[in-house]
Amino acid sequence: MAIKFRGVDFLEFDSLLSDDERLVRDTARKFIEDNLIPIIEECNRAGRFPRELVKPMAELGFFGASLKGYGCAGMSNVEYGLVMQEMERGDSGVRSFVSVQSALVMYPIYAFGSEEQKKAWLPALQSGEKLGCFGLTEPDFGSNPGGMRTRARRVGKEYVLNGEKMWITSGSIADVAVIWAKVEDENNTIRGFLVETDRPGFRAEDIHGKWSLRASVTSSLSMQDVHVPECNL
Repeated sequence: MAIKFRGVDFLEFDSLLSDDERLVRDTARKFIEDNLIPIIEECNRAGRFPRELVKPMAELGFFGASLKGYGCAGMSNVEYGLVMQEMERGDSGVRSFVSVQSALVMYPIYAFGSEEQKKAWLPALQSGEKLGCFGLTEPDFGSNPGGMRTRARRVGKEYVLNGEKMWITSGSIADVAVIWAKVEDENNTIRGFLVETDRPGFRAEDIHGKWSLRASVTSSLSMQDVHVPECNL
């Protein structure tokens, strides 16, 4: 495998890696060299997310790479970290997209979701057919859950969500959002909800004029009486 970028290894880190780990790293490195490096300057200047790379990255197993089953690659944590390291070398915004898809959307579903939720979402997210975002950060309190103002109220077998989120990676291109809200009926306990972004009352708008992460989609989210079934909890 021809690799253009060799880098430096003052700490002889490579000597600590197994053959499989080096293969994963070199595969990710070649992908970045061949596909991302040639276009990232244009993407950064134009503020454009290179969506054309989603399918190729999915085919290499980059989404949910460390998860097992549901079409995921089942990499070790070290291998997943090496993929993210190469992604970061190419562009922090694109790395952010991949790590949000994997660690902040797929992993919570994998670790805490029902089997029905896993079957419905994980294969589609792994293949890049569906994209996700993670809705924690808010305009007034940042990523501090204690100050969270987004609320969920139980009505029959549904929850009704109201609130706003800010600085959300992939917000306007996501098919599903992992939304965190305080449940009024449960003494404001914070719960996570899988919210399909085409539900009435859900709106996402891109944030423009960023000085960094310009090749990544960053959005604000607004929820006004968004109804989700209790099975999305």
